[in-house]
Amino acid sequence: MIYMDNAATTRMSERAFEAMRPFFMEQYANAAGTYSFANASKEAVETARKQVAKVIGAKANEIFFTCGGTESDNWALKGVAQAFAAKGKHIIISAIEHHAILHSVQALEKQGWEVTVLPVDEFGMVSVEALEKAIREDTVLVSIMAANNEIGTIQPIKEIGAVCRKYGVLFHTDAVQAYAHIPLDVNEMNIDLLSASGHKFHGPKGVGFLYVRKGVRLMPFMDGGAQEKKRRAGTTNVAGIVGMGAAAQEAAANMEAAMAKVREIRDHMIARIENEIPYCRLNGHRTERLPGNVNFCFRFIEGEGMLMLLDFNGICASSGSACTSGSLDPSHVLLAIGLPHEIAHGSLRLSLSEETTMEEADKVVDALKEIIPRLRSMSPLYEDFVKNQA
Repeated sequence: MIYMDNAATTRMSERAFEAMRPFFMEQYANAAGTYSFANASKEAVETARKQVAKVIGAKANEIFFTCGGTESDNWALKGVAQAFAAKGKHIIISAIEHHAILHSVQALEKQGWEVTVLPVDEFGMVSVEALEKAIREDTVLVSIMAANNEIGTIQPIKEIGAVCRKYGVLFHTDAVQAYAHIPLDVNEMNIDLLSASGHKFHGPKGVGFLYVRKGVRLMPFMDGGAQEKKRRAGTTNVAGIVGMGAAAQEAAANMEAAMAKVREIRDHMIARIENEIPYCRLNGHRTERLPGNVNFCFRFIEGEGMLMLLDFNGICASSGSACTSGSLDPSHVLLAIGLPHEIAHGSLRLSLSEETTMEEADKVVDALKEIIPRLRSMSPLYEDFVKNQA
């Protein structure tokens, strides 16, 4: 098997797995316990809080653990909305946000909030100038993702943060795809809230965090107990948090080397596909791009058929976000960058990790060189296109 769907989830690292192990069978106490047996769980959680905070230059007391990126996104938007409703009811997002953001603002619109959706250019990039013009007196929050989960485009987060700070508007970034993969610093980038998810950087599934800058008002998202300083109720997922902390520390230590290795393989794949498979289009920004993201549209084919044949060849890939893999609609991200439906349907996302090898990359491209012509041979649209080219 060749696994190239790391944007959907990653294999847990051995270090993260081993760090979690004691908290299932040995140190299994509830971290909220008042007895000494709970001390190991409490200390492990606080160590993990420091580990994930350090990666983005945050303080440990600014990290609040959640069940993942979706909860963190929901909490950031709805928590800010509830806390600042008296000041204004206007939020700005981009057209290529994750559905956790898109659906959250749709819910807020039903409660009387107004949402400005910024367009992106053909590479999926937000205009900082357009953002500045969109800010109003009643704007309370801007939420722009650090890097797109489908096409890999990295946004000008530092510049966006500077604009938000200039106008006194809170800035949230969905960093689920970016955290521990590319350098992020919440202070340099003027980020007030940041979402991340453990399973995107070789940690466990079902755990994430929301960074909340000290002093930012944020209403609790879930009612219940007094966990996470009374801001996020629910029994602490000690093992998951410990695993995420270990994975974050490991990823940060290896980030520079991993970026260089993965970027080399990514560029090799992109060059081979563009040179050896006709009628294809690279999606996303060519240079401001996640190191492990390769996203193409192949004309005259359906993405579903391509994925099935890749799977038949032992290759795991996707046609977009894992959260919408059951949908027959074309990706909202690809439509936002200006692709027509018929081309957007032929998309393929290959997402690499530092465990990906150059040999695997070449095998995938070789497989595509056989699969694409096979699918096109069954397409009447391609047949007509060839006739017209003659």
